Amino acid sequence: MCRWLAYQGRPIQIDTLLFKPVNSLIHQSLSAQRGHVPTNGDGFGLGWYGHLRKPGLYRDTMPAWNDLNLRSVSEQIKSGLFFAHVRASTGTSTARVNCHPFRYDRWLFMHNGQIGGWAVVRRAIENLIADDLYPFREGSTDSEVIFYLLLTNGVTDNVDDAFARTCRQIQDVMAAHGIIEPLRLTACLTDGERMFALRHSSDHASPTLFYASGGGISVDQGCCRFESTQGDVLILSEPLDAIEAVWHEVPEGHMLTATGGRVELHPFDPSPK
Repeated sequence: MCRWLAYQGRPIQIDTLLFKPVNSLIHQSLSAQRGHVPTNGDGFGLGWYGHLRKPGLYRDTMPAWNDLNLRSVSEQIKSGLFFAHVRASTGTSTARVNCHPFRYDRWLFMHNGQIGGWAVVRRAIENLIADDLYPFREGSTDSEVIFYLLLTNGVTDNVDDAFARTCRQIQDVMAAHGIIEPLRLTACLTDGERMFALRHSSDHASPTLFYASGGGISVDQGCCRFESTQGDVLILSEPLDAIEAVWHEVPEGHMLTATGGRVELHPFDPSPK
């Protein structure tokens, strides 16, 4: 499995969250505390919004802890909305095109989890991607397919409906092929203004997901500090330090929406209405 974080708020240097906390994302790439595997060394990626509508993207196959360019780049880039991801492959190759986040137009997407029996169901699920979107698929991961299914299913109009339909389609294909391995989906999506995160699985055993919010986030001696105001939101696979009062776990089967520093949670049910 993978580890990731998403930030929205006042512009900060990306290295503030990638490197400075005691359990930073870079530390998690080498020694994750809450993942199924401790090491996430099959590549990394950054996606951020600057002065352009389309987000920037920097991905590589190096382990995040061993890439000096990543530290240099993250020290220089200041952004009010960015994604960062360290990858542990669930079977597909270690290649730049398989590293998260994935980008289409103004959208970014990243994922921790798996489609059970991917090698068996891959062709059938890929066939569900709209013809006009399929040429933009570059890699071989199930995560990228989920992203393009969300786009196919109208995520630009209704995020909840797109996630629900995508999960139903995937689980229907898995069932038709007799797959008993689970669908697990702890994912994050943004259009550059809003952030959406989903924790869902077919076996009620999703990878962990947390959030924190406040104002003026900073890192002091490895610990994250928030002012009592609103404005900054962090969504992430696991806490960046041991200060339990800061971090709130997203329950299984829930969707999180973050807009303008405000966080909302509601139950997610992919069943047909």
